[in-house]
Amino acid sequence: MLSKHQITDEAIEQAVRDQLEAYIEANSLSSPEMQQQLSWHFSRLTGIADPFVEEKRISNSQADNLYHEWKPKVKRADNPELLTLRLAIAGNIMDYGAHQHFDLEQTITKVLDAEFAIDHSAKLLREIKKAEKVLYLCDNAGEIYFDKLFIETLQHPDLTAVVRGFPSLNDVTIQDAFQAGLHEVCKVIDNGSDAPSTILNDCSHEFLEAFQQADLIISKGQGNLEGLLPVADERMYFLLMAKCDVIADLLEVNRGDIIVFNP
Repeated sequence: MLSKHQITDEAIEQAVRDQLEAYIEANSLSSPEMQQQLSWHFSRLTGIADPFVEEKRISNSQADNLYHEWKPKVKRADNPELLTLRLAIAGNIMDYGAHQHFDLEQTITKVLDAEFAIDHSAKLLREIKKAEKVLYLCDNAGEIYFDKLFIETLQHPDLTAVVRGFPSLNDVTIQDAFQAGLHEVCKVIDNGSDAPSTILNDCSHEFLEAFQQADLIISKGQGNLEGLLPVADERMYFLLMAKCDVIADLLEVNRGDIIVFNP
């Protein structure tokens, strides 16, 4: 964020770097919790409440165009659910916390042909049909349009999508969800948190109630996986692309692999 916003004030830059070193030395926070703390510190020092607002605008515009391009293709597909599941995972590349640059269309082409490194997709699609209540934990702006395409294809009668409560990197907020029209295909709530993850003890009562009542939970992206994998909940299905070596090593896959994982 320092380089992105061209922070040249040496005192501000050094304060943020000192804070980062302190968090690393403390070694008591998860990666998403550390990012949350650093974002608070950055915003206090700079007055910039939403550092990735422009990236989110660009991502939403790009994904909106692709949503309208792919929607008729999905209707003609032999297996629309599996196709939109793959598209939803391809959309996970739209992560400015992991990459400053990415080629979304190239990623879609790759993901449509790739083998899943961990493949619990058939089980997921079966279990969605059985579940009375489904909770869908969203990740990034832009990516939300592919989530919408997947969700509307599923046509589940009681699916709730969850977004961040406040700006957090380029993660999706309620404003992004409504811009994408996600509320037109399912219920949408926020989790009350500004962590780039789903950290249960930092979430709102409304979210926790929905979390407890869900029969099946779909968790998008690396950040949500980092927050929820330790919960070891058999209701969860993690949908993501392994975008860094840490997550790839954790899941025993290769960087760039696509994953549908029910622990």
